[in-house]
Order: sequence, then C-alpha cells, then structure tokens
Amino acid sequence: MMITSSESARQEPRVAIVTCAAFPDLESDDRLVHAPLAARGITAEVVIWDDPGVNWAGYDLVVLRSPWDYTARRDAFIAWAATVPALANPADIVRWNTDKRYLEQLSAAGVATVPTSWIEPGQRWSLPAERGEFVIKPSVSADSRDTGRYDLADPEHRALAQAHVRRIGGAGRVTMVQPYLSAVDTDGETALLFLAGPDGLRFSHAIRKGAMLTGPDLGPEEPRKTERITPRAATPEQVAVAEKILAEVPGGPERLLYARVDLIPGEGDVPLLVELELTEPSLFLGYADGAPDRLADAILTHLQNQS
Repeated sequence: MMITSSESARQEPRVAIVTCAAFPDLESDDRLVHAPLAARGITAEVVIWDDPGVNWAGYDLVVLRSPWDYTARRDAFIAWAATVPALANPADIVRWNTDKRYLEQLSAAGVATVPTSWIEPGQRWSLPAERGEFVIKPSVSADSRDTGRYDLADPEHRALAQAHVRRIGGAGRVTMVQPYLSAVDTDGETALLFLAGPDGLRFSHAIRKGAMLTGPDLGPEEPRKTERITPRAATPEQVAVAEKILAEVPGGPERLLYARVDLIPGEGDVPLLVELELTEPSLFLGYADGAPDRLADAILTHLQNQS
C-alpha cells in the first residue's frame, strides 16, 4: 500500500513500514504517520515482513511496526531481521529484546524490575509457598497472549497455574512467574514513549494502561485481552527512571528510532520496569498532540543520519 503515489515520489527516500499478514494495512494508530511522512517528502510502503518477494535493500529505512506474528516464529524473525539493511530498530536489538530474559540483564545492571522467576522447559517447578496473586507468561510473547493471573489462595487457581506452566514448557518455551502488583488495579501501567531526535532519543508522550488480567489463562481459545488506554502526564521521576533504563540498552540508545518504557509503582511507589519495548511496540500516536509528526521527524532524522 503506497502512502504517496506520484511519479515524483520515486526520487524521494523510500521507507518500508513493516507489518504482518494479519494487519496488511497497519492498525489505525500507525496509519496516523502517513500524512506527516508524505509532507516531509518521504515515500513509504507498508510491507509484510515474511513476504519473499520484497527487496529490502531497495529501501532507505525499514521500520518495524506490527510484525506481531513473530512470537510463534521468533527464530525465523530474528534471522530475517539480520538480513535487512537499515533496520529500525537494529537487528541485534531485535534479537535481544524479543525475549524478555533481557530483564535479567537490566536487573543485574541495577534497574528496578518486577521480581521474576524463570522456568526452563522440563525444569521442575513448585508453587510459591506464600499466598498472593501471581502472573504467569512465556518469555517470548506479545499483546498479553498466554498470560494469566492466579490467586494462590484459591485451590483451583493453583491447579490452573501448574497447568499453565506445563503448557508453556511443553511447547519448549521459558516461563516467567511474577508477583501481581496491586498498583496495576489502581494506578495502572505508565507507558513512556521516546522518539529519535537530532541528539538522540527524546521523551515524546505517555499513556496509562489499565489492568488487563482478570484471571487464569484459558489457553489458545481465550479471546484477545482488551487494553484500556488513556493519555497520561508522566512525572519527572518517571521520565528520569526511563532515561536511566534506556542508558543500559546494548550499544546505546542513540541507535534507536523509538522506545517504550512500561512502569508500575512498586513498594514505596518506586517505579518498577515491567517491559522495555524496542521491537514492535504500540506507540499510541493518537493519544498525544503532535506525536505522529514527531515520529515522522524521527524517521527523517534516521534517514539524514544514514546519508
């Protein structure tokens, strides 16, 4: 799908906006950048990542947006990313960021993260002795798929939690077990969006995500979980925490086109990192004035830096 169609556009920079077969025209939020790109003289095409007919070398920049089917084929996806010139964000970041075990590295570097236990396939796992609510999910996932919330005071939930871990491990995947933070139900998650500028990543805007998990994961037949999104004004402390987290990105944050930092208040309201989204995060462009233009400017900056 061409964003610009004039013959003169052939002389303009060409940018591929990468999606998957399930979203061949992108989601509505990502389409908001179309007009700002055209206004900056950038020809863009929406392209499916695993389309074998695409000449990726023919693009001046390849921007990952919604290749959300990669979670079932991560090895193929990261192998594909390694072959794509001018990929944003870079292929080594894609490899690092598409498995949530990057949280271990960030925690070791001093980043305050949600405490996590990791269960390898075939590894024996015992339910935590303490009561409370826990979240179980695979280390490679998107859109809260295969993710459940369990109250370990409930015998049925305990049985379902064990079955969930067996299901993930049986598929050869690593399981994450985390305490459920009650602040999700009151304060929600704060997602801070950063976009590239001439001097590196700049804070753009923030949104609030309401609680999504209402109970155990019911397996492949469970309907897609619905996000409740509203605009939010990030605090200076949240922005500072996010900037410190981004400073730990391998190779440095100045290589990134975009980043999303998801925070939840922990004990004493200390912001805890839930996820650092560097591969294909929703950018929530429609929730902040000027955000589509800022993304278009970020793309233009990357193009200029490559010339």
